[in-house]
Amino acid sequence: MPFSLYDYLPILLMFIVAAGFAVGNILLSQFVGQRKGTRTKLMPYECGKDPVGSARTRFSVKFYLIAMIFILFDIEVIFLVPWAVVFKTLVAHGLGTLAYFEMMVFIGLLLVGYIYVRKKGAFDWGERARSEAPGEARLLADVERRRLEKTRAAA
Repeated sequence: MPFSLYDYLPILLMFIVAAGFAVGNILLSQFVGQRKGTRTKLMPYECGKDPVGSARTRFSVKFYLIAMIFILFDIEVIFLVPWAVVFKTLVAHGLGTLAYFEMMVFIGLLLVGYIYVRKKGAFDWGERARSEAPGEARLLADVERRRLEKTRAAA
């Protein structure tokens, strides 16, 4: 089968459409969107946690462990996509059963890894982390209440 650059035209078209969609949404939000900067909107945002206290506080090692485990399982699951793409071709060549059992072994190993991580307690944040979350919420509410009181007193 000779090489033809024309075969890659759909991929190029997909990249053009994706880039156009991204740029179009950014430009549309600049022209249509509101530009009212409130204190909450200007506040830094990090992973769903409101910034409380110093930026130099230490994170639990479990935070990084969860991130690494997520990346590990995410990358391993990505291997399912090329297998699914070529599986029909493998069946046509008589290798379907072998490919199927190899993938089941792969998924079994993923399951064993997941069970191991679960048994080690990597997903359990413990009582300390659960008790810190309400404390942070109370601290944020107190800071906001003091700010409002200060604004009312000044008016």
